[in-house]
Formats: sequence, structure tokens, C-alpha cells
Amino acid sequence: MHHDPSLAHYKNGTPHNAAKEGDIAPLVLMPGDPLRAKFIAENFLESPRQFNTVRNMFGFTGAWKGKPVSVMGSGMGGPSMGLYSYELFAFYGVERIVRIGTCGGLTAAVDVGDLVMAMTASTDSNYAHQYKLNGTFSPCADFGLLEAAVNAARARKVPHWVGGILSSDVFSLYSALPEDEGWKRWARMGCAATDMECYALYCNAAWLGKKALAMFTCSDSNISRKEMSPAERQTALTSMFEVALDLA
Repeated sequence: MHHDPSLAHYKNGTPHNAAKEGDIAPLVLMPGDPLRAKFIAENFLESPRQFNTVRNMFGFTGAWKGKPVSVMGSGMGGPSMGLYSYELFAFYGVERIVRIGTCGGLTAAVDVGDLVMAMTASTDSNYAHQYKLNGTFSPCADFGLLEAAVNAARARKVPHWVGGILSSDVFSLYSALPEDEGWKRWARMGCAATDMECYALYCNAAWLGKKALAMFTCSDSNISRKEMSPAERQTALTSMFEVALDLA
């Protein structure tokens, strides 16, 4: 399915985004939760203005230290991230998307509260079927974004882990067969954390020649069974937001 690569094809934004041309910055930070996007805009960005309310998937554009930054929710799961990130990349001139979400820890290497950066994402999703590739596609982060994020985390002394993660279509706590503990096999292969959106984002960036990075705050661990308290969550998320904003 081919799309007109400009907003001219649509009368009022895209089907899922009411923004006009020029409303969105070349860098977009994407939490899953649109209310978290609102929180970031109101607490971190200078002069934020809202560009989207369609389906309550809030989007805002402001500035961080004088540089333009947008923040918008992605929703949950690969298809939702896939849809929103595709429209941002293909229709709004967005060059870089940085996912800022939470993840579950699958190995002892990732502790609750740690920042996780995904070099690559493995998946149980069929998302890449659309590209009709004769094999298994392994997408990766943009190295420039990843390197800059690692440097920012080091400078801010934020504990972080970098490597491969699993993007699953199933929220592991709600798995139909939780006793199967299939996550342990992914962990054996080095997937130290799990989310639901990274794989789709990286595929879209690859297909459209754009740049993407996914980073996460580890909110709970399958190993230690620890979960972050609301207070811990706020502190750890703030650290992640600041590292992401340093990429502006």
C-alpha cells in the first residue's frame, strides 16, 4: 500500500493526528501513555503547545534549552506504535523518534529503576511480514542516538544497561500459559528486558530511512519480583526523560 508522502493528501492532518505542517519538531519523544506526554510537556518543555487530541493521543511541541522538541503518546503494543510513528515519519517530516517507556526485567543484569537502551529488539510479533522479506529481520537502533544517550546517562550518573530486548505482543503477566515461562528462553538469548513497542518503531525507521531509539525504565523484574513504588517510579522516569531530552 503506497501513501502520498505529504500532508497534502489529507484535508485536516492524518486520520490519527490533527497537526498541521510545521507543528511537530524533527525530534519526537514517545511515551506509551498520552498523559505522560502531557506531564513531560508541562514540566520539562518551554512554551508547550498541544497539536493533537484525536483519540486522546495527546501531542505537544515545545523547547528544551531552546531546541524544538515534540512529545506524543504511542499507545500500547506494536500496531499502535507502528501507526503513530509511521505518520510522524512519513507525513510530518520527523527525523528522530525516541521511545521513553517502561519495561520488565528478564535477567539479573537489569535492576528495577535502571535505564535500559535497546540496541536491537527481538519479537514474537508478525510485524515485519509486511516487508515480504525472505527471512527474519532484526532491526536496530540508530547508533548516533544510542551513543549520545549512553553519554548523557554517564554524564548524569544514571545506572543503565545496553543490549537486546524482547518486544512481545503479549503482556507476560497476562500470558495464557504463564506456567510456560517462555520468557526464560528469551532471557537465555540475552534479551534482558521486555516491552511491546520497540520492534515496530525500529522497523518503521528502517523502512522509511529515519532514526529511532527506544529506552526504558525497568519498572518490575521477573527475577527479583520487585516492583517500583510510585515515588521510585517518578524519580527514575525523570532521569529517563532528562537523558532523552539531552538528545535535542
